[in-house]
Amino acid sequence: MQSSSGQGPCLDAAYHDRIVRVPDLCTESRWPAFCRGAVELGARSMLSIQLFVEGDRLGALNLYGGRPDAFDLESEQIGLLVAAHAAVAFADSQKISQLNEALITRQIIGQAEGILMERYKITAQQAFLVLTKASSSSNSKLRKVAQDLTSSGEITTAKHPRRN
Repeated sequence: MQSSSGQGPCLDAAYHDRIVRVPDLCTESRWPAFCRGAVELGARSMLSIQLFVEGDRLGALNLYGGRPDAFDLESEQIGLLVAAHAAVAFADSQKISQLNEALITRQIIGQAEGILMERYKITAQQAFLVLTKASSSSNSKLRKVAQDLTSSGEITTAKHPRRN
């Protein structure tokens, strides 16, 4: 609801404040659209804590209470501890995902190079140059050119406008 309405304690915590505590969503006036919807779903209080690692804002940890004043200063301290661990785990997960994506991309490019090396009896360096030129002339990412070659056996060299 916060994303669709563009307002709420989560967004304020993620982008402006480190901690946003809302004692009672029924009387809160900062985010009227969000509060109405949250109360309808049974939330009466809320605590949002920014998740960030090394200066990168990643979002917010959101805790919802079914009664007003469910969160106090101790809740904030415990929430900060949980948020710190969650932020580190989230950042590590993103890095691992990016590394996996890079490995897959490198594997696809390597396969495409191998196809070109075998087909045209050229070196790996020359095959890579062929792929980069095709990428440039077709205005496509190198990975896409390589993936097209490995799946279809054809190399994309230029984008052609569609004919009606």
